[in-house]
Amino acid sequence: MIMSNSSTDFNAPKVICIGEALLDRLGPLGGDPKCDKPVEDCLGGAPANVACGLANLGNDAAFIGRLGDDTIGESFQGLMQERGVNVSGLQIDSFRPSRVVLVRRDLTGERCFEGFYGDKGDGFADQAFELSDLKKVWSSLLQKVSWLMLGTIPLASSASEEASLWIVNQALKSKIKIAIDINWRPTFWDPINDPNSGPNNFQFNKITDFLEKASLLKLAKEEAIWFFNCQDPTLISRSLPKRPSVIVTDGSRPLRWAINGFDGEMEVFSPRSVVDTTGAGDAFSAGLLHQLLLHSEGPLDETAAVAMVRFAAACGALVCGGPGAIDPQPTFEEVNNFLYAAKGGIN
Repeated sequence: MIMSNSSTDFNAPKVICIGEALLDRLGPLGGDPKCDKPVEDCLGGAPANVACGLANLGNDAAFIGRLGDDTIGESFQGLMQERGVNVSGLQIDSFRPSRVVLVRRDLTGERCFEGFYGDKGDGFADQAFELSDLKKVWSSLLQKVSWLMLGTIPLASSASEEASLWIVNQALKSKIKIAIDINWRPTFWDPINDPNSGPNNFQFNKITDFLEKASLLKLAKEEAIWFFNCQDPTLISRSLPKRPSVIVTDGSRPLRWAINGFDGEMEVFSPRSVVDTTGAGDAFSAGLLHQLLLHSEGPLDETAAVAMVRFAAACGALVCGGPGAIDPQPTFEEVNNFLYAAKGGIN
């Protein structure tokens, strides 16, 4: 079912984020979240993270997805409404629970997804996204939308795939740009998969077809190699029909980018402290979309492109300073203060 709130209760979004909202169960540093204590439960899921990150930076954003009728679902509704995220497209599932992801962290805070908890035999709510419910609210969300943001996880389940592809096609008809973070997570396709494995042929073909719709593509270095046999963002952009802007990240190592015909490489910022790297990439995506919205009316030169990437990288660094993906997300003022301290704030 759709949330009961009328879409008129929310600001018209400029960015719609589609896909999974879930609970990250963080194990203790160096421990196993299945059995070691203490664990820390944090709300997460890449599209939900980006929507909340955008809102925290001062943007009108919406989240479309499906959660269980449980305490996790209630917590998300409260958080998103507190942040000002439009949730008129959020669905509540009375039968399937919200997904819990078990996150193992090494002693430096780097994370690995270990599997899931809470499935009662019918899967998780995010896998059962209802296209019929979505169609009831879709047109009411389109007044000001410039970007649609999503990852590839919805392609792993038939219902969520159908709904997500319908949204993408409707967005393209409305001249809305598509931003894709590959966010390859093999355990979402099959829980027994090695968390570090690449895609098989079926998954590869499904995802590469999807990427052809992107105007903005963000991917990790290993994803670039798996899907493009290349880690050069300019070459990746040229291989896709829309010649998207492309960001290739590599953890704490320099990132590479190609935006509006300009390209470069940039050292990422060192976080003041690293508690947990979960959500750093999503904070980067939120920061980049924030900058793209700011520059949507004028020409984008190389200086502006570099500043956009620096802003996004600062967002990612700041999130590493706290547990989880959403709670430590920065405001615009916090990002700008961080950049000024690093010699180069922006407006």
